Amino acid sequence: MTRNAMWMVLLTVLMACERRAPETARLPFEAPPGERVVVEVLNASGIRGLARSGTIHLRRKGIDVVAYGTADTAVASTLVLVRRGEGDGARRVVRALGTGTVVIAVDTLRRVDITVLLGPDYVPPVTPRP
Repeated sequence: MTRNAMWMVLLTVLMACERRAPETARLPFEAPPGERVVVEVLNASGIRGLARSGTIHLRRKGIDVVAYGTADTAVASTLVLVRRGEGDGARRVVRALGTGTVVIAVDTLRRVDITVLLGPDYVPPVTPRP
């Protein structure tokens, strides 16, 4: 068998094995079309691991968290800062978190719609481990 023939067989097998989800299939945590909110989550509580827990929780709720880390300052309670847009996304983030105060804090240098400063009032939901 020639080298070209082997590549053609391999390509044919790979194409036959490829599975595609139906166009209408959606993951249960996917945000509805047109409602994408780009968020960064910062731990401003001093509680270790809170930003990561908050990120996982928000992603499961269909919110696009693109970055997480530690804030430079501490807050007494969770703040949801609107960086771009009208604030509809901020209300959605507050509903998903179960806590938070929306504050308009436009920052054209940030590439996110919302900045979440997690305070000690945020308690991540307990999820069972596999």
